Amino acid sequence: MKQPAHLFVDISAHGFGHLAQAAPVLNTLSKRLPELRLTIRSGLPTDKLQARVMADFTHLQERSDFGYVMHDAVSLDLEATALAYRRQHADWDRLVDRDARLFRELQPNLVFSDVAYLPLAGAARAGIPSVSMCSLNWAELFAHFFAREKWAEAIHRQMLDAYASAECFLRATPGMAMADLPRLRPIGPLAALGNDCRKALRERLGSGKDERLVLIAFGGFEKELPIAAWPAIPGVRCLIPQAWQLTHPSVSDFEPLGLSIADVLRSVDAVLTKPGYGTFAEAACNGTPLLYLRREDWPEQDFLIDWLQTHGRCREISAGELLAGRLLPSLEALWRQAAPPIPTPSGAEDAAAVLLPWLGVSTRQA
Repeated sequence: MKQPAHLFVDISAHGFGHLAQAAPVLNTLSKRLPELRLTIRSGLPTDKLQARVMADFTHLQERSDFGYVMHDAVSLDLEATALAYRRQHADWDRLVDRDARLFRELQPNLVFSDVAYLPLAGAARAGIPSVSMCSLNWAELFAHFFAREKWAEAIHRQMLDAYASAECFLRATPGMAMADLPRLRPIGPLAALGNDCRKALRERLGSGKDERLVLIAFGGFEKELPIAAWPAIPGVRCLIPQAWQLTHPSVSDFEPLGLSIADVLRSVDAVLTKPGYGTFAEAACNGTPLLYLRREDWPEQDFLIDWLQTHGRCREISAGELLAGRLLPSLEALWRQAAPPIPTPSGAEDAAAVLLPWLGVSTRQA
């Protein structure tokens, strides 16, 4: 009896954006291949994975990358990040060997990474094909921040060699240039589409029909905002993570509402966030206006902002306005913008078409 195909998936835990990219692809694959065996390695909690990935999977709860050490949602700790990269690459061969042994043991048909490079190097050493996917890659960001450091060249070469060992790199739209990576294959936007639950959302909140709802979501990173000291925002209620444990007349927690984050995002009047792929793509593809706080020296953000300015409604808010709770002028200007045509999140189908042959299915069969 033929064994079902086995896909090993590595999802970065640097925020929730990598999960937001990978999950639509995994859900599309599982619909095409109901018997597909999924092993997911990620430092994200299992319940966060289950909220996005609809298929059954085995979870290996560990990280194979760390991305960047963050002070908060928009501020990088470059000194700690440099130290972390130097420690990891001082042990590089052992780490690659460890992954190679894991893959020889599990024998997946394919290793699929968003966007760690270590599993790609391990798969190559084990003789197992791999594919990477993301809107960014750690090698390009590493070069942006550390290329002038004497110790960086060897690390950067190992990163590039690992990415180059993959069969291809699926560059999500919008995405960075990635001129140093071979075998780039552009794919469409990756985004979950929520259900329009505006009526149910307002009923559960006891919200009036004229009250505007704004989701505050910083993509899995903490962002300390002095919300408790904000003035009341007339006609606006903000939905925040329950973990913030804040009380304010214009604020409610969104988790007790019993709706998925995609449904909440689809059903609110605006979302307030930092530039990050997951929320930007999902806001555009769900037709939700977006207010953003720029990140400090994050090279991906200009690609995201430029794309969203064409395909969605967005507006920048300054740190001073945000800290003071002066949201209303920016929100009103945002809501006055004309809505462009909503983009189609075709990236999951694009990616699945590339991955299916490695899982024993021709695109004609699919």
